Amino acid sequence: MAALTSGEQAIKYLIFVFNFFIWLAGTGVLAVGLWLRFDKQTAGLFQVADAPSTFLVGVYILIVAGALMMVVGFLGCCGALRESQCMLGLFFIFLLIIFAAEVAAGIWGLSNKDKIVEEVKQFYEQTYAAYQSTKQPALKETLTVIQLGLQCCGPTGTVFDGAADTCPKKEGLALLITTSCPAAIDELFNSKMHIIGGVGIGIGVVMIFGMLFSMLLCCAVRRTRDVV
Repeated sequence: MAALTSGEQAIKYLIFVFNFFIWLAGTGVLAVGLWLRFDKQTAGLFQVADAPSTFLVGVYILIVAGALMMVVGFLGCCGALRESQCMLGLFFIFLLIIFAAEVAAGIWGLSNKDKIVEEVKQFYEQTYAAYQSTKQPALKETLTVIQLGLQCCGPTGTVFDGAADTCPKKEGLALLITTSCPAAIDELFNSKMHIIGGVGIGIGVVMIFGMLFSMLLCCAVRRTRDVV
């Protein structure tokens, strides 16, 4: 059986390093999803009948995506180190499926951007109103995360709406010029769309190279085993 060339060996270890980082990233995504699902501050959202479906679906997507990333990373790492055609083939198929799903999600997201923005704002306003009436800790945690991430406060941009304890802490005149969260959501989707698109394109390019390298290594492994 012939050995891999130096270039093929380089591809082999490049695939291993690439997938090791995918596996680490998947572990992190899965950990965040499980934390949101079972943490005592957010677990209550999964037990009420009128819980915000967007948040629940998002948490489950994180869990599934993290688990899938771990599987893909494992197949890529082991397939490269063991020079397994089966594992490399499965790795290629998983990447192809993820790439197709990313393209489909991108097309759907662009064609339904306005609807998505309205649903996100509606989810925020419903969560805000529910917290004002119930003061549930899980709802407070959700609002705090949203408002801290967007640096906004309430539906009108004022701390005097009744849920000031969930707003980013500010002092002095800054209290009077806080951005409203619906406006911050609009700005996020409209001004940052090119960044989101750029990240998506970058991930797609990485996936294409991953599929290409996996096929090159798989063909190289087959060639070495066919040579007596």
